[in-house]
Formats: sequence, structure tokens, C-alpha cells
Amino acid sequence: MWQKLKYFGSLLILLSVITSCKKKDESTPVKPTVVPHEEIIQLSTPYGNMYIWLFKATPLHRANFLKLANDSFYDNTTFHRIISGFMIQGGDPNTKDTDSTNDGTGDPGYTIPAEIRDSIKHDRGALAGARLPDNVNPLKASSGSQFYICHSKAGTQGLNNQYTVFGMVMKGLNVIDSIVIQPKNKTTNRPYKDIKMQVKVLSKTLEEIKTEYNYIPKQ
Repeated sequence: MWQKLKYFGSLLILLSVITSCKKKDESTPVKPTVVPHEEIIQLSTPYGNMYIWLFKATPLHRANFLKLANDSFYDNTTFHRIISGFMIQGGDPNTKDTDSTNDGTGDPGYTIPAEIRDSIKHDRGALAGARLPDNVNPLKASSGSQFYICHSKAGTQGLNNQYTVFGMVMKGLNVIDSIVIQPKNKTTNRPYKDIKMQVKVLSKTLEEIKTEYNYIPKQ
């Protein structure tokens, strides 16, 4: 009799251990690691793609550019002003029509308050907001959509603290080199042949940005 009780006691202990382990496994699932992603810009042209980081230090310009890109606002607009050693300018919705004389005057109907930062310079590849001159725009507000990208290898430092720089071309600087040499009207600096763009938002991890574009975001 004692042997049977001892046997059943051992069996109960074993079952208790098995049940305890099972409950523990079921109550502590392994949570997957979530890797944060960043939004970047792919700007496609007939001469290749540019990949652009938008500075978080200029949140109003960043949010606006992302919104316009997601809304396909920039698609089929052109680079309507190109100056070698200086910059290429685009983002005007008027460039979608057949009237080239109104290029450079269009916008989405609003401006963006200046977000000029001393630490952000007009280096080669810098993306900045175009704007009206000081005499009609003393607060230096940027156009709601028009932008320019610096071409000079030395940058265009004379524009520092005058215009809002809100992004940087991480990869594709050679595309700017190809655009600035296109035949153009010498008076207006408008290319004779439309240089259309397609702009979309990509989602990348910081590690992917570092690996694919050799760029480490600092702003």
C-alpha cells in the first residue's frame, strides 16, 4: 500500500512540474524586435535618382515636403532653372503646363515660415526652400513647394542664414552634374528640354541608410 501511495505521489509531482513548465512557456511569448524606420526621398530624373535626407531640425519644411511627395504633387514638375556652379531649381506646379513663361511663379498657395539654422550650411547637395526677395518677404518665408539643390563643390555659402536648408542629397550628386550642363535659355536659365521629376517617399532603417547611401544623419 505504501509503495502505491509513493508511486502516485511521484506521479502527481511530475505532472505538476510539466503543467507548470507549460504554463510558463505559454505566458511568456518572445516579443519580436521592432527596428525603427525613417522616411527619405527618392527624386527620379531622366539622368538618374537622387536620394535625400530631410532634416528633423527643420520640421515644418520636412513635413511639408513629405506631404507633397506622398500626394504626388511633384510628379511631372520640372527643374525649370539650372545654373552650373550654383544650383538647380524645381518644384513649381506651373511647369506642368505648356506655358514656359510662367515657370518659377507657381506654388501650392501658401508659404512656410523660415527655419534657418546656423549649423546647417549650403554645402554641395544641400536642399533648400526657394523664396521671394526680402523687399516683399522680410521674414524669409519659403515657397510652399519650390526648392533648389546646391551644385558647387564648395557649396554656395553666400546664401547661409538667408534661405532655409532642410535636406541633403545622400546619393546621386552626379545627377546634379548631368542636369546643370543641359542646353538652356541663357536669359532665363530654363532648359530647352523639360527635365521632369518623379518624387516618392521610401522607408529605410538607419542601418540601411548608412549602408546603401554611405550617409549618417546628423540633423
